[in-house]
Amino acid sequence: MTMENQSFDIQEELKKLPQRPGVYIMHDEKDQIIYVGKAISLKNRVRQYFQTSRNKGIKIEQMVTHIRRFEYIVTDSELEALVLECNLIKEHRPKYNTMLMDDKAYPFIKVTVNEAFPRAMLAREMKKDKCKYFGPYTSSQAVRDTLDLLHKLYRIRTCNRNLPRDIGNERPCLNYHIHQCSAPCQGYISQEEYAKAVGEVLRFLNGNFDGLLKDLEEKMNQASEALEFEKAIEYRELLGSVRKIAQKQKITDSSGEDRDVLAAAMEEEDAVVQVFFIRGGRLIGREHFYLRITKGESAGSVLDSFIKQYYAGTPFIPSELMVQAELEDASLIEEWLGTKRGTKVSIRVPKKGTKEKLVELAADNARMVLTKDKERLKREEGRTIGAVKEMEKLLGLKDIRRMEAYDISNTNGFESVGSMVVYDRGKPKRNDYRKFKIKGVKGPDDYASMREVLTRRFTHGLREREESKELGGFTIFPDLILMDGGRGQVNIALQVLDELHLDIPVCGMVKDDHHRTRGLYYQNEIIAIDHSSEAFRLITRIQDEAHRFAIEFHKQLRGKGQVHSILDDIPGIGPARRKALMRQFASLDEIKEATVEKLAQIPGMNEKAAQSVYQFFRQ
Repeated sequence: MTMENQSFDIQEELKKLPQRPGVYIMHDEKDQIIYVGKAISLKNRVRQYFQTSRNKGIKIEQMVTHIRRFEYIVTDSELEALVLECNLIKEHRPKYNTMLMDDKAYPFIKVTVNEAFPRAMLAREMKKDKCKYFGPYTSSQAVRDTLDLLHKLYRIRTCNRNLPRDIGNERPCLNYHIHQCSAPCQGYISQEEYAKAVGEVLRFLNGNFDGLLKDLEEKMNQASEALEFEKAIEYRELLGSVRKIAQKQKITDSSGEDRDVLAAAMEEEDAVVQVFFIRGGRLIGREHFYLRITKGESAGSVLDSFIKQYYAGTPFIPSELMVQAELEDASLIEEWLGTKRGTKVSIRVPKKGTKEKLVELAADNARMVLTKDKERLKREEGRTIGAVKEMEKLLGLKDIRRMEAYDISNTNGFESVGSMVVYDRGKPKRNDYRKFKIKGVKGPDDYASMREVLTRRFTHGLREREESKELGGFTIFPDLILMDGGRGQVNIALQVLDELHLDIPVCGMVKDDHHRTRGLYYQNEIIAIDHSSEAFRLITRIQDEAHRFAIEFHKQLRGKGQVHSILDDIPGIGPARRKALMRQFASLDEIKEATVEKLAQIPGMNEKAAQSVYQFFRQ
C-alpha cells in the first residue's frame, strides 16, 4: 500500500534533527521500515546518509535510494539507544539491517534451592528467583537426559506439591515405586538427608564427577560379588551415563570462567556465526547461526550485529566474549552486556596462545558450515524469496514482502471463526497471526463472516495508525492479500478496502474439485500456475496454514464451550439430541430441509422433538 509521504521533505526534516543520542528509523515508499540505527548525535549521523560527498559503501548507497521518510526516538544515553535499536530490529526485521535468521532459545537446568525439598527441572529462561541455574545447554534433549540421570542417581522429587505442608496428604507417585524418588511427600526421608542428595546434585551439575564415578564403580563391584547381577547392571548403566556426560564437558582452559567464543564466515549475502559455549572452563557445546548480510560486510560488522541481536534475547550472559575481529561498538556493547549480567563483561580479540587457536577453530567451523550448507541455503531461498519473486512475475507486481491470508471455519451451524496468517518474505510470521470470533453474523455465512473479519482488521489498523503514529501490530498493512476462494471472496475484500479507501492488491486462490489450488484469481482473470513451481508450493503452504489456524481456533473454542450452536436454541433439543442430529446430517442445510418423518427416525428423537426442529427453521 502506498503511503502519503509526499509532504515529508527530507532536507527540511534534516534541519530539525536534535544533537542528542537516539535511534533513527528509515521508511521506504510503502512506509515499510527498511533500516534501524542508533547514534550518539542524531543530527550528525542521519545527515551523513544524504551527503553525496561521503563514501557510504554499497549497502548504504542502495538503501538511501529507497528512503522516503525517517523518524527518530531521542534517548538519554547511547546505551539506551543501543537497547532500543536491538528491540526495534528484532520487532521489524528491516531489510538493510544484518539479520539473524535463527531464533533459538537454549534451555537451563533449574534447581529450586529456595524450597524446603528442592526440585531440578528444565527452564527456558533465567529468572531472579533465588534458584540455581546451570547451562545454557545446546539442546532440550541434553537437559532431559541429564535430569533423568539425576533422578535415578539421587532420587529427588519431580512433583509440584507444597512440602512440608502436604506431607502425607496423598499416596506416593510412580517415581517412588520405580526407585526414582525418595518420597519426601510421605516423610520417608528427612529434610536433612534430602538436602544431602540435593548437594550431590549441585556438585554433579558443577562438573564434579570424580567422587560419583568412584562410588558407582565400587557399588557395581560389590553387587557383582554378592551375585546381585540386576543391581550390578543398573550401576553399570548409571556409570556409563555419567561417563558420557563427563566426556562431553572437555576442559578448554584452567581459569574456570564462563565465556563464549565467536567467529564469522561470509560469502555474498550469506554469513554463518559459530559460537562455542564454555561454562566453568568446560566446552559444553557449540552452535551456528545464519545471517542475511549485504555484500562486502566485514567479520567485525557481522559479529557486531549478531551480538546485539543474539544477546538481547538470551537469558545468560558470560563474563567474556572472545571474537575474531574488533567491533565498532565494543565498549558500548560491554557496558550493555555488563548491565544485563550484573557484573563486568569483557570483549577480547585474542592475538596468541590457546585462546587465539580457539577463535580460529570457531572460524574454521563457521567456514565449513557455510560451504556445506550453501546449497541448502540457496534451496531455502528458492522456497521463500524465490517463490515470492515468481508470484510477483505472475501477478505483475513488485516488492511483495508481507502477505496476509484469511480463512473462515464453521461446523454444522456453529458460529464462524476467522483466521489471519502472515508470511514475510515467504516465511510464516507467527507473532503477527490473528484470530477472530465472528460477532455480527448468524449461521454459516462465509461471505458475511469474511467481510466482518477484513473490516475489523483494517479498521483496527487505521485507528492504531491515527493513535500511535508508529508501525507495529495491525498498523503494518500487507503488500498482497490472499483469499481462500475465487471471485466471490476477492470481491468481498475489494469492497471492504474500497470502503476504507485502501489500495492493496487482492488475489484469490482458486481450487479444483479436490480442494487443491489450480490457479490465482486476480483482476478478473484466472492465472494458471505451474504445479511444480515454488510459487505454487508457497501458495499451497499459505492456504493450508490459514485453514489449519482457523480450524485450530474453532476447536479451541469448542473445547472451552465458547462456541454456540444454532441447534442449542431449539426447544426440546439438548446436548444428546444435538449430537445425534450432527451425526446424522452433513450440514445445517440438510437439517433445515429434513421432513418431520425423517427427523423422528433419528435415534433419541421423538415426534415432539422432530416437530420442534422442523418448526424452528420455518418460523
